[in-house]
Amino acid sequence: MSSGDIIEIQDLRKVYTVGKVEVSALRGVDLNVKRGEFLSIIGPSGSGKSTLFHIIGGLTPPSQGKVRVDDQDLASLTDAGRTNLRKRTVGFVFQKFNLLPNLTARDNIAVARYIGGNDGKSDPKFEEVLGLLGISNRLDHKPNALSGGEQQRIAIARAIVNHPAILLADEPTGNLDTENSKAVLEVLKGLNETLGQTVLMITHNPEAAAYGHRVVTMRDGKII
Repeated sequence: MSSGDIIEIQDLRKVYTVGKVEVSALRGVDLNVKRGEFLSIIGPSGSGKSTLFHIIGGLTPPSQGKVRVDDQDLASLTDAGRTNLRKRTVGFVFQKFNLLPNLTARDNIAVARYIGGNDGKSDPKFEEVLGLLGISNRLDHKPNALSGGEQQRIAIARAIVNHPAILLADEPTGNLDTENSKAVLEVLKGLNETLGQTVLMITHNPEAAAYGHRVVTMRDGKII
């Protein structure tokens, strides 16, 4: 892996078995991502985008190929190692906000901090993140009192509270209107530019993809 690369993928393949049928979700993907890059991945449904993210995030193992994430060879990781990868190295933001409805925004973030082993510790850098996200005055509200854009910004805060090296955002504006979509995309751009956060974003929207430094297009399990 180049000293500047945080992700290196070579000849990545993933085959799922559905009944007696084998389905190839990834068909030989090669991809390098530099530390501090904002990369957009665009493509139609079924192109393999989410499968690629699930492998990078340690949610599913590859069928074949080499995957290194922040100097870790994913093929060599145990289940516990992949869990630790998700705790400390990779943060996830999804189309659905997945906030716990009975907890305040502050407590939703605190749960992630606790899981990451950082509960109770002062974190001045994260206070800076909250200011950047524009949610400092919304932390004591429960999700149903927040707009969709605010909920997604809370979800982003939760994803990066433990300072992961990589933020994976899977259709983060998919449930948002135009105004809130722009606000969330500006947040991701700000995290990247201000804090150097590496961001990989899946989207089907060319306008959203344009926020990245680089746009990669996938189709039929391949990068084209």
